[in-house]
Amino acid sequence: MACLVSLWCFFIFTATSVNLVCSRSPQKHHTALFVFGDSLYDPGNNNYIDTIIKANYYPYGETFFKYPTGRFSDGRIIADFIAEFANLPLIPPYLQPGNHEFTYGVNFASAGAGALSETYQGFVIDLKTQLSYFKKVAKLMRKELGDAEATVFFSKAVYLINIGGNDYISFLTSNSTVFQSSSKQEYVAMVMGNLTETIEEIYKKGGRKFGFLNMGSLGCVPSMKALAPGNTTGSCFEQVNEIAKLHDAALPKALEELETKLVQVKYSMHYLNISSSKRRNNPEKYGFKEANIACCGSGPYRGMFSCGGRRGVTKYELCSDPNDYLFFDSDHLTEKACKQIAQLMWSGTPNITGPYNLKALFEV
Repeated sequence: MACLVSLWCFFIFTATSVNLVCSRSPQKHHTALFVFGDSLYDPGNNNYIDTIIKANYYPYGETFFKYPTGRFSDGRIIADFIAEFANLPLIPPYLQPGNHEFTYGVNFASAGAGALSETYQGFVIDLKTQLSYFKKVAKLMRKELGDAEATVFFSKAVYLINIGGNDYISFLTSNSTVFQSSSKQEYVAMVMGNLTETIEEIYKKGGRKFGFLNMGSLGCVPSMKALAPGNTTGSCFEQVNEIAKLHDAALPKALEELETKLVQVKYSMHYLNISSSKRRNNPEKYGFKEANIACCGSGPYRGMFSCGGRRGVTKYELCSDPNDYLFFDSDHLTEKACKQIAQLMWSGTPNITGPYNLKALFEV
């Protein structure tokens, strides 16, 4: 099962966990961060559900944390760096035991999740369920803070959302009638419908500031290259890229419509298709030695989802230095790549991140 990159608490650590440090009332000068999505943003929620889609074993986490946290990377992921840039602690997984304080926000993302409940159903926390968790948090915060203070808290907060890639992988690889009965255009419309409905529901709870990535070149991650028929040249899986391009055409239109429809909504969208293609086409410019083959995995391009030897394939290869690689495993970025993308999301100019960058959203 390929779970895509769809290409990615305070700093107080104990031997087994990351602890969240919170005060009972939000500080006046910080903005909370709430995170929804898939493996690009999952900090370890899948550790706490019954699924094979996990990264809680070596070599995941080998560099920064020195132990596996559940993040699909050698170290930190994009959401971690956004929190750091915003002077926030690491935002913990919602399902982490003992996590009952949400002053700085919380992360609901789940590796393998999709906008559609049918995507890897039974193995992930789909977007609708993530939204239900957020509603529980909103209810608790309103009870604790009172309506007036909670309204300010949720309106100041930033909401990171990345979803859709796993839906499209499922569409192209599953035999489910739900997937096969729709055209690519109809399927993208279903994904966009669930995404916009989620945004509207967050808006009803006070959310006003949202951050997104477009889909990028989904067919160019190692797992998709490995699946491309007859691929011996390192070329991308163009059938996958085609549906990603449909998504990337639909997303800005949907966001513009929501901005018009929903009063005070502001959003940031990073063009991952541009930033990722630049790094694949000219890795040395960005400090990488290898952008086609993953650091960890097996098979062509190390594109088999076997890193760590826990998913049915016990043998795998592991590079000596993840910093040389764009991809850590078959579908996910290295910490170094995550940081570069996060920096562009945070302070990128309008040609790469717009109409606002995340720094502007946190400051507004």
